[in-house]
Amino acid sequence: MIKNDLYLRALKGETVERPPVWMMRQAGRYLPEFMEIKAKYDFFTRCRTPELASEITVQPIRRYGMDAAILFSDILVIPQAMNIEVEMKPNFGPYLPNPVRSQKDVDNVIVPDVHVELDYVMQAIKATKELLNDEIPLIGFAGSPWTILCYCVQGQGSKNFDKAKEFCFTNPVAAHNLLQKITDTTIAYLKAKVAAGCNAVQIFDSWGGMLSPVDYQEFSWQYINQIIEALKDDAPVIAFGKGCWFALGEMANSNASALGIDWTCSAKNARYLTGGNITLQGNFDPTRLFSPPSEIKKMVHQMIDEFGKDKYIVNLGHGILPNIPLDNAKAFIDAVKEYRS
Repeated sequence: MIKNDLYLRALKGETVERPPVWMMRQAGRYLPEFMEIKAKYDFFTRCRTPELASEITVQPIRRYGMDAAILFSDILVIPQAMNIEVEMKPNFGPYLPNPVRSQKDVDNVIVPDVHVELDYVMQAIKATKELLNDEIPLIGFAGSPWTILCYCVQGQGSKNFDKAKEFCFTNPVAAHNLLQKITDTTIAYLKAKVAAGCNAVQIFDSWGGMLSPVDYQEFSWQYINQIIEALKDDAPVIAFGKGCWFALGEMANSNASALGIDWTCSAKNARYLTGGNITLQGNFDPTRLFSPPSEIKKMVHQMIDEFGKDKYIVNLGHGILPNIPLDNAKAFIDAVKEYRS
């Protein structure tokens, strides 16, 4: 049994004394102890070495005592396992030297045995569970099929993922083939993560907001929903679509346990668009963590008041930035722990 089950109770919509809190990208780049590990090992070595991944996962918990841990990994371990080369270039980001641009390229993409190709992730989960000692839940995650396709086709990060969209619109059959392969792999991967010990899973649709509402249904949401349907009886699923406020109504009617909200959508609109019945997570602007700690605390309390303490998980509206002062991150977490309705 998890000792602090506040996060899992909020996902079920139970009444809580205060909402739980964690931060997207909490395991990483803003922590000096993470930077020490980063100086010694390259990115994918950190992902692939269970003792490193588990240590990085628990670092923020030791320092701040969040209500949930999220496994240190990356969404691009999926395409790597699918026979697509992915590099992480310093000061550049993801780089895929052979992007997928044709049906022939899609045919070369495999649906792997995740227990073989991604076994290192499962080992990292087991190592992390030992370190956490059932104190708090562990979240596993994956990128949405659309977001993974964006990198696979574009070959790198982008402001508009024009090549990825062009591929979908000019070669929809190949695009849907690729999306289905990614979906099948992701379902197997997340099921394996839950079996290895993850208590909940989150799907990050980081680039969903690049699509129009109609295209979102065709190229993103239907695949996310397949994942939700496949996982719903195994563990709670959180769906986070950045910039996808227009889809919140449909997302709320799915079997997701919670929906992530970014900072461009107000609490009032998020509750309205989702019908008020589903747990919401978010949506503090990560850049607002540069504000003075006293101001951060005030804004966090106001945010909780606006969302309501039940069916709510306090989080940022996207990942924490690398240059956020440690005391400001602490103020964010402490504000939630100090909250009284």
